[in-house]
Amino acid sequence: MSRYSFTLAFALLLLACHPGREKKANVLTVTIEPQRYFLERIVGDKFQVNTLVPPGSSPETFEPSPSAMIKLGESRAYFKVGFLGYENAWANRLAENNPDMKIVDCSTGIELIYGGHDHHDHDHAHGDAEHDHDHAEAVDPHVWSSARNALIFSQNMLNAVVEIDGENAGYYRDNFEKLSQKIIETDSVLTGLLKEIPSRSFIVYHPALAYFARDYDLEQYSIEFEGKNPSPAQMRELVDLARAENIKTVFVQQEFDIKNSEVIAREIGAQSHTINPLAYAWDEELIRIARLLAKQER
Repeated sequence: MSRYSFTLAFALLLLACHPGREKKANVLTVTIEPQRYFLERIVGDKFQVNTLVPPGSSPETFEPSPSAMIKLGESRAYFKVGFLGYENAWANRLAENNPDMKIVDCSTGIELIYGGHDHHDHDHAHGDAEHDHDHAEAVDPHVWSSARNALIFSQNMLNAVVEIDGENAGYYRDNFEKLSQKIIETDSVLTGLLKEIPSRSFIVYHPALAYFARDYDLEQYSIEFEGKNPSPAQMRELVDLARAENIKTVFVQQEFDIKNSEVIAREIGAQSHTINPLAYAWDEELIRIARLLAKQER
């Protein structure tokens, strides 16, 4: 049995034995911090919102601890992103052990991007927005990096919360309208910043900005190759591509090693910037990323 399988089995065993059913009424759990931003603005003071993946951790490699699973078990509902590997690995078993817990797929209805993890291939959108869980590994899971997706994401959250607590439906809908306006304003700011920029291509260590790039007609290239550090040949290929496309911005997420990013930035005379697409203040971070792209040297 793998370490992950053992952790999962042990956590689910503890979860099944945990008696804290009465604590569920006012607790909701999300996977990542940007989700907490959306959900807190919808539920206000009616629910406490917990985040499963702690700041500084990668949600794609995260393994929930037994204590985290117990905390999740105290929740009335779990709001998953939708295509992060570990979510689908144990969501069904979680539901079996917690029949009273509502599991919400926040990505429902979003036009998904497939094959976005290889810098040799351009990210491309798939016209069918229906989820195909048999091909979940091919889906780019970073749906929250788009302000336009955020409207759908938040609508899914609202629908679930209203089902859970219909008595306060009007309160939640009013809050959602305020959140929607904030998201629309953020999209407008991003559109203005990225309307005319020196280069519409950028490099990022981990390909977390494909949906952001699609919204504003940008091209993302990743340093990471199939989840691993690139080989010397792949690094040379990326440097050549960056020079050909006049790329002047290299991004690296704070949870990854910056070494390869700095090497590429030096080779192409670009600026390297640390970003955090998992930030709670998702709107401020996307605007900061857009401003960095807008300030590229010509």
